[in-house]
Amino acid sequence: MKLRIYSNLSHKTFRYVALFLMGMTLAVSTAQAEVRIKDIVDYEGVRDNQLVGYGLVVGLNGTGDRLTNTLFTRETLIGMLNRLGVNIRDKAIQLQTHNTAAVMVTATLPPFSHGGSRIDVTVSAVGDAQSLTGGTLVVTPLQAADGDVYAVAQGSLVTNAFSAQGAAAQTVRNVPTSGHIANGAVVEREVPVHLGQGGIIHLALKNPNFTTANRIADVINKHIGKGIASVDDPRTVAVKLGKRNPSQTLYRIGDLTITPDTMAKVIVDEAAGTIVMGSNVRITTVAIAQGNLTIQVNNNPQVVQPNAFGGGQTAVVPQTDINVDTDNNNKMAILQEGPSLASLVTGMNALGVGPRDMISILQAIKADGALQAELEVR
Repeated sequence: MKLRIYSNLSHKTFRYVALFLMGMTLAVSTAQAEVRIKDIVDYEGVRDNQLVGYGLVVGLNGTGDRLTNTLFTRETLIGMLNRLGVNIRDKAIQLQTHNTAAVMVTATLPPFSHGGSRIDVTVSAVGDAQSLTGGTLVVTPLQAADGDVYAVAQGSLVTNAFSAQGAAAQTVRNVPTSGHIANGAVVEREVPVHLGQGGIIHLALKNPNFTTANRIADVINKHIGKGIASVDDPRTVAVKLGKRNPSQTLYRIGDLTITPDTMAKVIVDEAAGTIVMGSNVRITTVAIAQGNLTIQVNNNPQVVQPNAFGGGQTAVVPQTDINVDTDNNNKMAILQEGPSLASLVTGMNALGVGPRDMISILQAIKADGALQAELEVR
């Protein structure tokens, strides 16, 4: 293809053409990008498990729960002391420490975790503690949804936050009532993962699409074994293992690359003024004129002061300035059939059309039927 740029083009027109071609190049290069299969699918049975526990954080510098207000913290502290051989239940009313806080401990147990391995935990205050900075989490069992304990957490918290206050002001950075413990939990129980039960492995697409699923099946059949992969639905590709090792097969499949198909969709967030579009979005021939009537009213009251011996009174004289902008310089533009929406937005940017106006234009193009894509407004 030959490109001719005539020398009599104005600077603004030349800039528009350059940005238009840049947008077309960006759209084409994005559409041809290849990705690894393991980056766009999940393997059946290989999943994380959520863990949760309830415990106490001690060693706070007077920023813990008020035991008179948070009864569950007081009862938990009394119970923990009783298990350690300290019986103070008869004098619980005298327990007034502010160095303890009740917390919820959450963690994610990765697949293939073995006993003795460590995982990170997040600690969040439950009561009215002001800060968990400098605290230490005591032994806390972490349970899964089935009620069994899979890990035990303990350690010093890191909050990356601070708070300071005086008589009339207070400063808080980040969230001091939530902390993190790196490698703070020890795995006590493994979650068994059975790969290839029944001789079949299912690949679940993160973004369901018939075209992408068939491309995955085709590349697997080409490089791993003829006829072993089939498409069950837009989300699932079934792979027959036969006598193949499941781990080695998944390793080989994961490194294969395909070009995923993307839906023609435009997402518009009116509150934030954000527009996100796919490279397959197209428009048909449409004419667009965007103009606004802006009326600006400024009230500038003037104070009239009489002479000292004039016998008059001070008065306020209203003065109003009204400016009307009809955008007479705006033109109607004709967009020919074929260009991508990325080129359309690039051209509107070159003409000075902001995101808010783009949203109105896109909605109008969709209502006219010229936008060949799904428009989702949030």
